[in-house]
Amino acid sequence: MVRKKKINIIIDRDLWERFKTKVVNEKDLKGLSKAVEEAIEEKLCEDSMIVALEEFLSSEEPLLVITPVKPKIQTDTGKSVRELRDLRFKIYEKRGNKYFNKKS
Repeated sequence: MVRKKKINIIIDRDLWERFKTKVVNEKDLKGLSKAVEEAIEEKLCEDSMIVALEEFLSSEEPLLVITPVKPKIQTDTGKSVRELRDLRFKIYEKRGNKYFNKKS
């Protein structure tokens, strides 16, 4: 069973009327309570995210440590990239893609 709490709030009349009109036009009058509840949840979620991000960013430890490694076998990056590009062009040519035809 969902627990509900009836509340009374005091807010600007024009602001309330604009909000109520918008909600009623989008949903119906029954959706008004749900819309207020969603607005409260959104605000609380926003605050929780801000606190979590501030804690994360204030951490003294580095976010990521990159350690260079030497490859176990000799590699040629340029050759590997060329092979991948040639393969891509072959696939496009088979499909008949006029925008990616390899220029000689």
